[in-house]
Amino acid sequence: MQSTDNDASPTDPLQALPMAASTARLPKRQSVPEGHPLSQSEVSLPYRRSNPSVAPLFASTLTPPGSRSGSPMGRGSPARPLSGSVFGGPAGRSLIENASDSPGDPRNLIMKAYVPHVAIYASPDTEELAKDKGFKNGVWELLRPFGEQIQGKVTIRDSNGASRSWEDYSVRFVKFGDNIEPPHAGGAKGAQPAVANGQSGSAPGSRSNYEDVETVVDRHLSYAEESFLNTPHHGLTRQGLDVEATSPYYSLYLRRLLSGIPVSPHETFAHPVACVIAISSRSPSPIEDLRKLYNDTSSGENRLPVWVDGDYLRYYVLVHDEERDDITRSLALFDQMKRHLGLHCHLLRLRSTQSAETDDDSIPLPRSDWMSAAEEMTDIRQSEDQEGFEDPTRYIFESDATAIRTFVREMVTQSIIPTMERHVSLWNDQVASRRRGITGRFMNLSRKWGGFGSSSRNSVVGGSSSSSAYDTLGFYRPDASEAIMRKLADFAFMLRDWKLAHSTYDLLRSDFSDAKAWKYHAAANEMAAASLLIMPQSLPSKSRAETIDQMLEAAFYSYHTRCSFPFGALRSLTLGIELLRLRGGSSVDDAVRWGIRLLDSKILGPVGDALMKERLAVCYASKPGVGSGAWGHRKRKSAMWCILAGEAWHTQEKYIQSQRCLNEAGRIYSELPHENGISKFNLANEFVGGLQHDLDEKLDVDDEDDQSPSQDVEELVVDEESEALDLRSRRASMMGRGAVPAASLETAPLHEVTSPAKEKVDGSTQDEFG
Repeated sequence: MQSTDNDASPTDPLQALPMAASTARLPKRQSVPEGHPLSQSEVSLPYRRSNPSVAPLFASTLTPPGSRSGSPMGRGSPARPLSGSVFGGPAGRSLIENASDSPGDPRNLIMKAYVPHVAIYASPDTEELAKDKGFKNGVWELLRPFGEQIQGKVTIRDSNGASRSWEDYSVRFVKFGDNIEPPHAGGAKGAQPAVANGQSGSAPGSRSNYEDVETVVDRHLSYAEESFLNTPHHGLTRQGLDVEATSPYYSLYLRRLLSGIPVSPHETFAHPVACVIAISSRSPSPIEDLRKLYNDTSSGENRLPVWVDGDYLRYYVLVHDEERDDITRSLALFDQMKRHLGLHCHLLRLRSTQSAETDDDSIPLPRSDWMSAAEEMTDIRQSEDQEGFEDPTRYIFESDATAIRTFVREMVTQSIIPTMERHVSLWNDQVASRRRGITGRFMNLSRKWGGFGSSSRNSVVGGSSSSSAYDTLGFYRPDASEAIMRKLADFAFMLRDWKLAHSTYDLLRSDFSDAKAWKYHAAANEMAAASLLIMPQSLPSKSRAETIDQMLEAAFYSYHTRCSFPFGALRSLTLGIELLRLRGGSSVDDAVRWGIRLLDSKILGPVGDALMKERLAVCYASKPGVGSGAWGHRKRKSAMWCILAGEAWHTQEKYIQSQRCLNEAGRIYSELPHENGISKFNLANEFVGGLQHDLDEKLDVDDEDDQSPSQDVEELVVDEESEALDLRSRRASMMGRGAVPAASLETAPLHEVTSPAKEKVDGSTQDEFG
């Protein structure tokens, strides 16, 4: 479905161009044992301690924005505190109701992941101007951070005509024609066999993407522990997990999992909503440059694949060099562009010289939070391989930052958002609404069973039989009704019209299932579940069992078994787990159930496995009890998952994280009415005691540090006594008999606190966590 104003030939004159429609001192880093999954990618990091230039590479986990430091380093990023001065407003505001103010909150991360993608395609002289300013990747690198925080409020109209303003809307600037994922035959009729670990036999691209995610988080963890090598020990290993604030390592894991979405046929989130065609005032023939750039995006060798709709907005930008070129000439050229190309043009005035930190009007440009895992690994490897690695922080003149902020806001609010709203209204009226009524359902059944009515339906969208088109090509063409509806649903999701998005995804589920387009089917179920969980409405347990569980099961099974695409299976369940947890109540138990399903699938690597166990502990800890006795809480289960996470971190030689997990388990057990914790469960007690003893050896805990935990325990005892009123309604069978509070798992290894005579009276004990 091509727009009439985009049909002009790019070889015509300028008038024919389209109008724009944890924390301890490590004595020595242990070598990774042979056979470890990350053994080939992990290297020792002795150079990092002596080279502070690499600190910005790990700033996202040193101090997570919007929360207290969850890193052993405990110091902030040199760029983040100043990010507000670059973007013109405070960062980290909530995106939807009841969302946390922290940008590391999973719900905010989900909203930031699925945003409109804007391709950047610039002329060679424009790229050279950006490189002169110190941005080796050109205009894309210069603009990318500004898309992650749009200045001011962005007002969006939903399908019912109601307007709502969002204070931290964002877009994603990408390179034109980059990160394209071709359709795989395994996603159609013939499924590839999945093997036991869920990794082998899958698409090589998806497997390498997840390996990069695992390696990035592992490097951040290693850097945090290495940074503590010679730091004085101040008892910080007695800290537990921060249940209220998201772990910076889990936020990084989730962000890298959701970043770098490829341009693929089965989902259109990464398909460009607009393309910025940029020329500069340095060009001797700017009109010819415009023709060439448009020709490349439309019909040249660099054009996007046939399954990407070419009817996207073209936004023309003239970059003026304030220091070398004549502004009068640039203004005359810009007026000519506006007359012939419409209002979707902008004159961007920048200084061509490179800004330095010592300049009076220079401000640091933060690194992108949404770079792909592969890109971040490239930077980390360069910091390890290059002796003279420089600080990657780039600086920009304040006047340039103001000009770019104005340009991005004007493009988003006056061009991109209105264009997306018009497309949503058009597609909803002409395609989707015909499927929602009785007539549409009848036509769908007739097409499915006999082919009757297919010609009438295809005449609406101007395409051939969509089912046969998929059977022969392995993907839907952009003019097929299924492809249009998928783009409609994705546009509605990016515009935060959850109701329209969910209803459209729900219609597509059956269509893709009938066509046996399993990758399309999995993606539709994944986003149908996500949009339904985000919608502000109550979901009874019966409704969740009939809808959410079925959608997540269908997405996981199709991704993992039918398509051998473990990356998609991991992403779908991770989104479901986080959104179910945020709903609270009985949904927390459903989130844990899906988390256990993900652990059992063996898709996760070692880092993801430990992080997921930590997350399940947080899920159970977030479920409050009912009444004064807190009936129905899941604190013991939360403590159990903390212990399992501690074991997983210990296996990977991440001793600080392991110690924090055990500390959290000890804190939870000490707050339980039964004050003995697990001291009477022999096997569990011996297991945790042995793990703690080994951690004490690895972390080199001295006698002075061993004295402070007892003081903390004594303070805990006072706190527990002050809350004695919570124990009044407790049943007699739940009363804990006299136990020494020091048996909690706060820090030091568990010791048996009962006398041998008392053990004989108590009899046998249970060999489990309880």
